[in-house]
Order: sequence, then C-alpha cells, then structure tokens
Amino acid sequence: MFKQVIYRLGQQPKLSLKRFFIGLGLFCIAVGTIGYGYYYQPIVQLIGLILLVPALFFALWGYLGIFANRFAQIIVIISPDDEAVDNDKTS
Repeated sequence: MFKQVIYRLGQQPKLSLKRFFIGLGLFCIAVGTIGYGYYYQPIVQLIGLILLVPALFFALWGYLGIFANRFAQIIVIISPDDEAVDNDKTS
C-alpha cells in the first residue's frame, strides 16, 4: 500500500514541479506584501498572511510529488521484482 501511494504521488513530476514553482512564487509575493505592510500599510500584511496559506500548500504539495517521484525510482532500483507503472523511468 505504501508503494502504491508513492507511485501515485510521483506519477507526474512535471506537474509537481509546476505546483512547487507556483507555491514558491506565491510565497515570494506573500513575503513582499508582508514586508511592504510592515513599513507602509499594515492592512497589506493581512493580505500577505492570507496569501501565505495557499503558497505553502502548493509548495508542499509540489515538493511531496517531487520527493515521491525520486523515492519511487529508488524503490524500483532496490526491488526490481515489483512493476512500477508510470513512474517516468525509462527501461
């Protein structure tokens, strides 16, 4: 069951990388708005804090997919008996 979850999470590494970069971009925007709000408009800090939640969600979701893809490739190398479907490893 653990292998199936890893394989499912790591099936689309390009999509995971895209999610990670979206989260990273949103995180940078959120940090910028929090910094701007600290010096000029305090209400902008709230917008930055609200934006920080989806930013962290997307970054963690993307990173989890990237990690699962790498880990699935290691599982296939260690135990070649198991067939991994759609893990982006060319044979």
